Amino acid sequence: MVFVSVSGRPLSVVIPCYNEIATIAQILRRVAEMPVVHEIIVVDDCSKDGTRDVLQGILARWPSDAPPLRVLHQPVNQGKGAALRAGFGKATGQLTIVQDADLEYDPSEYPKLIQPILDGDADVVYGSRFAGFPRRVLYYWHALGNHVLTTLSNMATNLNLTDMETCYKVFKTEILQSIPLRSNRFGFEPEITAKVARLGLRVYEVPISYRGRSYAEGKKIGWKDGFQALWIIFKHWMVPDIGVGRGEMTLKLLQKASRYNSWVYQMLRPYVGRDILEVGSGIGNMTRYFTRHGRVTATDISPFCLRELERTYAGNETVRVQPLDISRNSYPEFEIYDTIVCLNVLEHIEDDVEALRNMRKLLKPGGRLLLYVPANPRLYCEIDRGVGHYRRYVLEELLAKMKRAGYKVAHSRHHNILGAIGWWVNGKVFDKKDIGASDVGAFDLLMPLVKAQDRFDSRFALSILAIGEKV
Repeated sequence: MVFVSVSGRPLSVVIPCYNEIATIAQILRRVAEMPVVHEIIVVDDCSKDGTRDVLQGILARWPSDAPPLRVLHQPVNQGKGAALRAGFGKATGQLTIVQDADLEYDPSEYPKLIQPILDGDADVVYGSRFAGFPRRVLYYWHALGNHVLTTLSNMATNLNLTDMETCYKVFKTEILQSIPLRSNRFGFEPEITAKVARLGLRVYEVPISYRGRSYAEGKKIGWKDGFQALWIIFKHWMVPDIGVGRGEMTLKLLQKASRYNSWVYQMLRPYVGRDILEVGSGIGNMTRYFTRHGRVTATDISPFCLRELERTYAGNETVRVQPLDISRNSYPEFEIYDTIVCLNVLEHIEDDVEALRNMRKLLKPGGRLLLYVPANPRLYCEIDRGVGHYRRYVLEELLAKMKRAGYKVAHSRHHNILGAIGWWVNGKVFDKKDIGASDVGAFDLLMPLVKAQDRFDSRFALSILAIGEKV
């Protein structure tokens, strides 16, 4: 899906709605007045008070010059979380915000809520009701419950939020749509917070005003929802469930594997020159190491990854960010390099020999190709399919393909025995569909053991390292 920002209007507003006949028209007017709004998506959760009819009337009279309004109807009442899930799936703006259908939260605060993301400083923004703005004084026990849940959530996620339960949460839409959401009711708040933390996303808080309503005025959340939130905090502390089989989210996870990334770099370091092309940089987990050697051209085919790279290296004159599809065979916009780095990319390309030939065209005579690919076809499983692997390699097969493409193999070896055991257990024994944050974290903690056993060049390994020279 292509996410758009038209004439300074980047924001999709998703409004879950249940029995809000008294406020829905007014909140829609206020949202539509905001110049940053790209579209409004209302999800009626099978209201019983006539809200549905009111929405149909509003839709019929909706001004043509206002942001587009879409109304979705849930077939049965499922809860706020289920309504949000339905609305998020339809969002097309660059950013998405949650807006309750009551009048507790003020849409005039949208511009300051989205600014940290537009400035490139954040992936997610929470609006905090407890950070200094005027607010209506209501229930002590309700406020205490909010503080307790926020504290417990912070302990589980290692964030320092002041208001986990706030309605106002702004996300990059492409990230939001990549996160699996399970909670049907008010458990959405601790669930999304846990998953945002697991993915290592950058979170900002912005102070907001708050005009809370009483239960007599229609407030719906109750003590049962508080206990459900406790369970969800605990559950997502134990089980990540963040759908990390999908490219960009996996890269966010691997960003945390700093010991592993450093270890791979140490093996590559003797072969790295001063003019480097990195094929498939992702979000730059390895790029920062190569900048120590000289000029780096960081590339990817993913718009998300390219934006992350541009944000990270803005103003860095030694790093150039460019889109690159190495399966093409013409690159007039690229220079010639003394080093090409291709780490965990070749297995994603159907015609890998052609990709090797294309990389050779971008190398100087005698230049080096640094390859790192998954090993051992016996390990191929649903995890591989989930991340888009066409294959896992046998060493002899990889070296033969490199020679066919015009390289002399200067060095090769199997790598990471312990990782192969973990991959086999997760993918073959437990039939898991993706890797999890706990798997990545545990492996990174075990790096001293991984390094010790890697003195042995066993064919039962997770990866193959190969260095080719252009001849």
